[in-house]
Amino acid sequence: MNKTKTRLEDLAKIAGVSVATVSRALNDSPAINRVTKRRIWDIARENHYFSGHDLPISLSGIQATIAIVIPPPQGREGRFNDPFYLELISGVGEAARDMGCDLLLSHLTPRNQHDLSKLMQNIRADGVIFLGQSYFHERFNQLARGPHKFIVWGAELNGQTYCSIGSNNVQGGARATAHLARLGRRKIVFLGDTEAPEIKQRYEGYVNGLSDYGLEFDPRLVVPAHFDIAAGEAAIAGLLAKGIKIDGVFAASDVIAVGAIKGLTRAGLQVPQDVSVVGYDNIQLSSFTHPALTTISQDLSRAGKLMVSKLIGALSNTEIRSERLSTELVVRESCGG
Repeated sequence: MNKTKTRLEDLAKIAGVSVATVSRALNDSPAINRVTKRRIWDIARENHYFSGHDLPISLSGIQATIAIVIPPPQGREGRFNDPFYLELISGVGEAARDMGCDLLLSHLTPRNQHDLSKLMQNIRADGVIFLGQSYFHERFNQLARGPHKFIVWGAELNGQTYCSIGSNNVQGGARATAHLARLGRRKIVFLGDTEAPEIKQRYEGYVNGLSDYGLEFDPRLVVPAHFDIAAGEAAIAGLLAKGIKIDGVFAASDVIAVGAIKGLTRAGLQVPQDVSVVGYDNIQLSSFTHPALTTISQDLSRAGKLMVSKLIGALSNTEIRSERLSTELVVRESCGG
């Protein structure tokens, strides 16, 4: 057909759909599924129909366009410069490239249920990877019953119907605590915000680890700390100001652990001679701290591959299941053994 004579009716006849469906597909409407959109756009290209606009990025011939969204962790700001997010995004990006997908890093930050619904209705991508669950567990369950395709980095929770990828947090927490106990540490602090599902599970592992080694649980040694260095430092300062004796720290993230080391050093305590410290995540920074940080490793490269491959599976209407990554203790200088 000549492009000046091709009409919506012509495309609809070739595709075997209504004119309204063709119009919505050409405008990248979320009401039209991905497969139908791509078929209609292929027909439009073949027949030189462009209706005054270019092909949407999400339908440009790549396998899929994936958007990354970072919900604010427990109501706080999710920052792109967080070392953990950067490494997880890198893992997703490498997997997307290898699998022929385009990647969008969304600036949209859903702060409530309405924001989340609006984002899913309007985002110009085939599927979404959420880095974190925040307070949206129940809303994710609801979204999983609809047409939207998404994967969540986070914990696996009771009654969960959406797909999440994450480490075995209970296992990792127990391993960190057990390592400190094996070193003879008896006053082991837990630093982390247990309102976050993943951190709550790491806390459960901490409690299990204490029990396994016959150590008494002391609620004074459980201190909330957000995911930043300043929070870790402040948490340690607060403990020491109360005169509470400690000889071990399990921090629920590496950045919190770095802050804990800073706080201990500022107070005149030596790491690991006086207090041993274990983090969680094994971000690249952890091997360059002084002393180098003992930590629990999550395979973020594999995590990226799993999230992308499962999202592609969801886009093809393949049944997908949540998956837990095993954890590994990486021993460095901050424990002294």
